[in-house]
Amino acid sequence: MSETLIRDTSHASAGELVEALVRRDVSALELFDAAVERIEDRDGPINAVVVHDFDRAREAALAADVALARGERRPLLGLPMTVKESHNVAGLPTTWGFEEAKGFKATVDSVGVQRLKTAGAVILGKTNIPVSLADWQSVNPVYGRTSNPWDLTRSPGGSSGGAAAALASGLVSLEFGSDIGGSIRVPAAFCGVYGHKPSYNLVPQRGHAPPGFDGGDTPIAVLGPLATTAEDLQLALDVLAGPVGDEATGYLLDLPVPRRTELADYQILILDSHPLAALDREVKHALTELANHLDRQGATVARRSNLLPDLDKSHEVYMGILGATMSRGGPLRPDAISAHAWMDLLDTQTLIRRQWAELFKTFDVVLAPVFGTTAFPHVQEADPAKRTLTINGKPTPYFDQLAWAGMATLGHLPATAAPIGRGASGLPIGVQIMGPYLEDRTTIDFARLLEREFGRPPRAGDA
Repeated sequence: MSETLIRDTSHASAGELVEALVRRDVSALELFDAAVERIEDRDGPINAVVVHDFDRAREAALAADVALARGERRPLLGLPMTVKESHNVAGLPTTWGFEEAKGFKATVDSVGVQRLKTAGAVILGKTNIPVSLADWQSVNPVYGRTSNPWDLTRSPGGSSGGAAAALASGLVSLEFGSDIGGSIRVPAAFCGVYGHKPSYNLVPQRGHAPPGFDGGDTPIAVLGPLATTAEDLQLALDVLAGPVGDEATGYLLDLPVPRRTELADYQILILDSHPLAALDREVKHALTELANHLDRQGATVARRSNLLPDLDKSHEVYMGILGATMSRGGPLRPDAISAHAWMDLLDTQTLIRRQWAELFKTFDVVLAPVFGTTAFPHVQEADPAKRTLTINGKPTPYFDQLAWAGMATLGHLPATAAPIGRGASGLPIGVQIMGPYLEDRTTIDFARLLEREFGRPPRAGDA
């Protein structure tokens, strides 16, 4: 394997690699070898890919080459990639970062992993997470800490932190994550890559659960892709999305095309403040600069709207649902709610979703911060209630930042995180592109148009 090929493939998108495989410019085995060499050479201080499955991946790459040679075509045939540790992959550990689950190995692939493999993906292994997927850092007693490849003293985000770090450092070009509190979007923004939180239940959750759990879907949680280009998000979503089991008997997925074809045609609402979450001046400035650019391009850009749901109330409902969801399986908490209170939360969520639907009759997308800061330094405080983030020189409660992610999560809305620049310290800054329910192609394509406008963002170490 030549060094030139390693360098070239580390900067190629998933779509470009798939096209190169079809042209036979490169073999699946060569891509596998190059990816493994990059992981072994670069990943030590980053600690992104924490579970290796190289022997089986090599066999899959050889099989892909045989299939390609006989003219077989599948969306990801021969593409090396990794998946978040929380996804079940038969024969590999699924611990969710719990030390007591170190011995647990999945016996069956999750639905998402099955679909990736059916599409021809070569799964190299798994990427790191926080315990119970419950942090914007990716550290746990099983695998240790993952660092941001742009600055090893800082977090790559969480809970898909290992996923974003692997992409940003050029180890792979495609990843499969999950999101309930920004777990796809925050790492994408912190690491300068793309991430898509799909509309609720667009990607089946079966096989993505803590060790020992196998039941109904988790309310408000979703599964989705991370990638180094916006187009690759759509490539992956086309593989991952669609009904499963009994629903597949009668339902077919037919997502609408993007609402617009050019940035100038979009109706855009800018949301650069939240009553419950602080926003760093640097991040706000980047969003303002983007809004001004879109305005100059001819897009209709509004800075406020009475159609926006009550953000205080929305966050209260979101936190109620999130708290009940994340406490599942643990000891009874003093803030446990009754079944009637739970149903009241769901009723209010429905009303808020209807308000979002009304808003999107006027606007095509809402642009908001992904998070109130760029990637923050590693936090050592073990008690989450005592953690703070310094924003504009002032300490603010750590988990107040859930407010930015919670809007789209509660609304079941698609939300695409896209890089829009870097701050004074060189750290990436991202934007959250929210759109109407089940109009995922619109938010992803808006990100693609931004990428076309500003160019493909650099990988860590390039600039």
